[in-house]
Amino acid sequence: MDVMPQQPPRPSDPDRPPLDASAFSGATALSALTGPPSEPPPLTLRTALRRTALGVVAGAVLLTGAVVAVPDGGGPATGTSPVPGGPVSRAMAAAAAGAPASLSDLTALIGDRQRWVEAHPADAASWAVLGTAYVEWGRRSADSSYYGRAERALERSLEVQPGERGNTAAWAGLAALADARNDFAEARKWGEAVRTREPERWTVYPALIEAYDGLGDRRAADAAVARFAALRAGTPALVRAARTARDRGRTAEALDGALAAAGRAATPAQEAECLSLLGELARDRGEPQEALARYDAALRAQRDHDPALAGRAGALAALGRTEEALRAYRAVLARQPRPAYLLELGEFYESLGRHREADEEYARLRDALDRDEERGVDDALLRGRFEADHGDPDAAVGLLEAEWARGHRSAAVADALGWARYRAGDPSGALEYAGRAVDAGGGNASYAYHLGMVHRELRQYGPARRSLERALGAGPGFSPLEGPAARKALDDLAAPSADGPQDM
Repeated sequence: MDVMPQQPPRPSDPDRPPLDASAFSGATALSALTGPPSEPPPLTLRTALRRTALGVVAGAVLLTGAVVAVPDGGGPATGTSPVPGGPVSRAMAAAAAGAPASLSDLTALIGDRQRWVEAHPADAASWAVLGTAYVEWGRRSADSSYYGRAERALERSLEVQPGERGNTAAWAGLAALADARNDFAEARKWGEAVRTREPERWTVYPALIEAYDGLGDRRAADAAVARFAALRAGTPALVRAARTARDRGRTAEALDGALAAAGRAATPAQEAECLSLLGELARDRGEPQEALARYDAALRAQRDHDPALAGRAGALAALGRTEEALRAYRAVLARQPRPAYLLELGEFYESLGRHREADEEYARLRDALDRDEERGVDDALLRGRFEADHGDPDAAVGLLEAEWARGHRSAAVADALGWARYRAGDPSGALEYAGRAVDAGGGNASYAYHLGMVHRELRQYGPARRSLERALGAGPGFSPLEGPAARKALDDLAAPSADGPQDM
């Protein structure tokens, strides 16, 4: 979907009341908005905002800056409440069901709230709705420019009504924004602030879980998953628990949870999310044909489900259906130019010996990472992974050591730092991090491959064989570059040689 900035029209009904924020009760970023609309601000603040509207206070820039860009198709505000079945109503219903709204419906919601706050700048609740919707739009559309707009809208909400006076919806929005920018310590701060004031607000737990995982605090993440499930049983909690079990290597538990979630899915978006997760689990087991069937089913439920589109491309690549895989990758990147997808396609081209096309994708990846960095997104993990294999391993070590020092100690960061050190010629320094990643990352085949290569470089051939066999348990299709490399490394270790590797 093309998104062009435009100035929103004046609302046709300037007295239209705000949307009831209590309708937002799903597990997306919008689900944080479950409280009632805020009370009118005190007279002194209302006076200040009136001066802002007149341009006397510098904050007027914020008022216009937060509403100058509306995704195309928002449409005019109509009536005093969303028309049943209309796009704004559908966006609210999706959030209430714990599923993401479609991008077109989310567009309508953003346009609706932009026009409202333009005429009613003292409505803290609507600023929180708008800011959190911007976060959701940015994440769903892979357009990080919306995070700055989200920040301005949420800050405006807190100017009108501070969080300490009950505006925890804006705090929850800031937690979701920090997670979107991979600033997990900030996300934890805002999420815990909401939980302290409103421990029963279940909608803040997804943001807290993501923050704890990003910081490598598995105990806190597991506790938050359990609390989320206790407060809000249903598909969103089941999916979250299944993903956590998968990340911990508890594959049978993850599969049971994903199947249970699919059986309880109430909307096409929920069904697509569950089926896509089942596709991921099938790929983990080395069953790309089963994965493809799951992804196809997800796309029948929701044809624009981008994780399923990307997963389908990877499954086709693993099956050797090269041209279909390339078409699938190009299709998803036309919709969602996510850096991670650009890296996947570049590595797929490289595995095919098509180095010119691979370099083109890597150049696009660098541009995307640079744009994200300018917009406050911390992409050090992905940049470090890319530099380790396709750029400057020493630079990757520096990036990832800085991530580790700032407290980002997830299994993914541990793996990337260990691999970067290995690629930079320091296998001894790599071993601790690579081992830690495998211990925390469950059955991730790439982590096992990296640990196996580190062991091999250190002439620890028995552990190397075991790790490489573990990686290939998912078949060489777990990665177009690393899978074949793991197969070759294992074959080399198994080949008899008078002076070759020997087990002690």
